[in-house]
Formats: sequence, C-alpha cells, structure tokens
Amino acid sequence: MVVGGWQQDPVGPRIDRRLNGFLDDWRAPISDPDVVAAYELLTSFILSGGKRIRPQLCYWGWRGAGGDDCEEIISAAAALELCHAGLLIHDDIMDGSDLRRGRSTIHRSLADLHEGPGAEAFGQAGGILLGALSLAWSDALLSSCGVEPDRLHGAHHVFDAMRTEVISGQYLDILGQIRAGATVSAALTVIRYKTAKYTVERPLQIGGALAGAGPALLDAYSSFGLPLGEAFQLRDDVLGTFGSSSDTGKSALDDLREGKHTVLFAHAVHRATPAQLAYLRSWHGNQELTEEQADELREILLATGALTEVEDMIDQRVREAAKALDSAPITSEAREALTVLADQLAHRDR
Repeated sequence: MVVGGWQQDPVGPRIDRRLNGFLDDWRAPISDPDVVAAYELLTSFILSGGKRIRPQLCYWGWRGAGGDDCEEIISAAAALELCHAGLLIHDDIMDGSDLRRGRSTIHRSLADLHEGPGAEAFGQAGGILLGALSLAWSDALLSSCGVEPDRLHGAHHVFDAMRTEVISGQYLDILGQIRAGATVSAALTVIRYKTAKYTVERPLQIGGALAGAGPALLDAYSSFGLPLGEAFQLRDDVLGTFGSSSDTGKSALDDLREGKHTVLFAHAVHRATPAQLAYLRSWHGNQELTEEQADELREILLATGALTEVEDMIDQRVREAAKALDSAPITSEAREALTVLADQLAHRDR
C-alpha cells in the first residue's frame, strides 16, 4: 500500500505488533491517574504514525548479512523506534513545536492536561521525562531481543555510538541558531551527525552486527548509508520549508521561525542580493513570522537558485548511494529492498 508517496513495508506491521506487546508489559508502575495518563500519551505517540524507517533499515541490514527472518531481529529493530520516539519528544521541546505527525506534541499534550500558569513548564518537564523513558525502554528492548550475546555486544557498541553522534549533531544544530553566519559546510556537518548516521548508516550497521557481519559489509553499509542519509535530510529540509502541514504533519512555519541553518538557507545566503539578504536576516528565525513573510522567504530561496542546488545535491547523493549498494556484498533480496527504500527516503513527499 502507498500512503503519501511512502510504500508501507511488510516489516512495519510486525514492528508495530512487537512494540504493542512490549509497551503492554511496561505499563505505569504507579496507579495515580495522572501518571497513567502520561504513560498512555507516550504509548499512543510511539504507536501512532511514523514510517518505521530505522527499524526497516535495521531489519534489512540483518538480512543483507545473511540473517534469517526471525522475531529476534524484529525486537532489536523495534528498539530503534523507541529510541527515535524519545529523541523526537526532546526535539519538539527544543524547537517549541506544537505539532508532530499531525497531532499535538507530547509536551503540548501534557500542558493541555492541566490549567494555570505552571502548565507550560509542567508540559516541558514532563516531556523531558517521557522522552527519557522511551530512550530507556529502547535499551531494555534491544538488550532482551534474544540475539547471541557476542553479536548483541557488538551491535550495542554501534547503538551507543549512534546515540552519542545524534546528540552531538543536535547540539551542533542548536549552536547554529545562535552563531553568526550560515555556511553549507557547517550545515552538512549537522546533517551528517544529526541525521545521516542516525537514520540510515547506524541502523544498517546495527542489523549487520547482530547477524555477525564483518568489517567489509559494515563499511559497505556506511558507503551506502551516509549519502542516502544526507539526501533524506536535505529532502526533509525542503519539505519543512515548501511542504504543506497536511502532508508533513508539522507546521510549515516551524523551521523558518526557528531559524534553522539548513543547507537550503546557507545556499540562499551565499547567493542573495543585498536586499534579499536583509530580508532573510530580518525574518528567518523571527518568531513573529507570518505566512506572508514565509512566502517571501520561499520566493527568495527559489530566486537565488538555492532550491535547485539542494535538489541537485539530493540527486548526486542518491547516485552515490546506488553505486555503493550495487557493489555491496549483500543478499539479492536485501539489495532489492534497500533500492526501494532509498528511492522512498530521497523522493518522499511527507
């Protein structure tokens, strides 16, 4: 089935069933109704929406290394979705976002459960805790997946590296919002650590390590995963600026109001006329930005050729990833599945 340009992989429903079972075992340990409500919010967030990109890539990283189709890899792959949920919750707090997947963000939902001047602060604090809980659960599920201990140990090392990298990338991202200037090089560094390694490279390598893959295959997954992960984030930046909220599930103004120093914005700054540059600096990152000013910013991104440049960068990275996949020492079934996923990641519309 195809939904919004994204073909639902048959692995996805199996991941959802495993998450359902795991979360059913980890209900609120305290009977307080407000605690129970918070756990229910978190469970609903984890199970509702999302493309299960990282679990699917972990699964095919396993299969590409010769691993059998089994429930152990489904459990390990599902752990990545719990990690992702926790990071998204924290990301939404840092960005001050009200929408995620077309619904209220966790911190906003928590704030709406209460009244009074402390509701906003409560929502943010509660969101931090629920995000940390989801991250803790990801460790618990991966550790109990049932894969042979030596291979699990190797995969956990990659999992730990992934979390260190994505947090470092996120920190660099928020630094960019207070530092002067926007360069393509700096924006690409953020993309590599915040998204490319976390979304594609490391999930593939975790699956491969769980199946006992050697260094050659893990390196091949890196050669494929890094350019594809960069293409994925470049597409995300385009959608965040030019996409509709009905497709993306997020406000179309968020990235512009936050002043994210994306590759798209960096190219525009480099190519802008003095008048265009003044407008970019006045409204990019301005919390008072309206749809009218946002439309003008989009026009500048088009007029400077920034959007065309980013589309070219996406195409170049997709070609690089495809070349790496062609020579990767993996099973034919995995190669076919990863080819389809690569196209969906780079050319999705939501």
